[in-house]
Amino acid sequence: MLKSFNVRRAGAAVVVAVCALSLSACFVLPGKFAASLDLRKDGRFTYTYNGQIVILGLTRLAEIAMAQKPKAEFSPSTCYKKDETTERDCTATEVAAQKSDWEIEQKAAAEGDAKDKDMIVRALGGVDPNDPKSAAEIAQRLSGQAGFKRVTYQGGGIYDVEYAIAGQLTYDYAFPTIERMPQVLPFIVLNRRANGEVRIDSPLMQQAAMAMPGGNPAQLFNQMIAPKDGKPTAEMKDFPVVDGHFTLTTDGVILSNNTEHGANPVAGGKQLDWDINFFTAIAPMALIGLAK
Repeated sequence: MLKSFNVRRAGAAVVVAVCALSLSACFVLPGKFAASLDLRKDGRFTYTYNGQIVILGLTRLAEIAMAQKPKAEFSPSTCYKKDETTERDCTATEVAAQKSDWEIEQKAAAEGDAKDKDMIVRALGGVDPNDPKSAAEIAQRLSGQAGFKRVTYQGGGIYDVEYAIAGQLTYDYAFPTIERMPQVLPFIVLNRRANGEVRIDSPLMQQAAMAMPGGNPAQLFNQMIAPKDGKPTAEMKDFPVVDGHFTLTTDGVILSNNTEHGANPVAGGKQLDWDINFFTAIAPMALIGLAK
């Protein structure tokens, strides 16, 4: 029973550990995906994202964190004589004191479990992961937002989406945003500067990289509960991890970027590429100069 409790509490702990800055930011992650941004020097842009969006609150991790424990039963601890090695029968007073301490611990554990559940529900915009309709509720929210061409729930907190949007970049742009989850950390942000420059960042990847090795919540969770042999636990066997590719094409001036190989000439301008996976050390960043 102790192991089951620790596994479940570790699941709750990593849900918190994935994000350090805001409560709900950590609950939306990329899975396997291909994303592209085409940015023209006159400010026109097209952004596409095809692949997985992972809602952490609906994964096995959250299931472990929110699982109901079997009702615990009190069992007295062993009492010892003054030599601290020879066992003896506990007195009624000692048993009563042990039971009082046990009841206090049980109450504190129950309060902690309630807080864990409340945290996840609030982060999901009021959706209770224990409700079978919760996954469909989030899919409906996404499907109703501009740009989403397809939203299919695959189970395990994974949504397969097709997204494409185009516009004139006279404003800042971020993806994804989810209705009633205002603090979700975007996978990508375009900040339009007054001098005509556009900075492209990945806040989610930046935070993940700072929070844990490789930006991978599964790794941290596995370290917390894995046996000493280091083999993956059953709970983490199918946990989704980020594995994607982001391509930026522009006819603007590439003022700065952190790609491994720099820009390549292509039809319509130059192209930058980033592989984003378990081994990604830094988040994608580029600074593009547009026509003033």
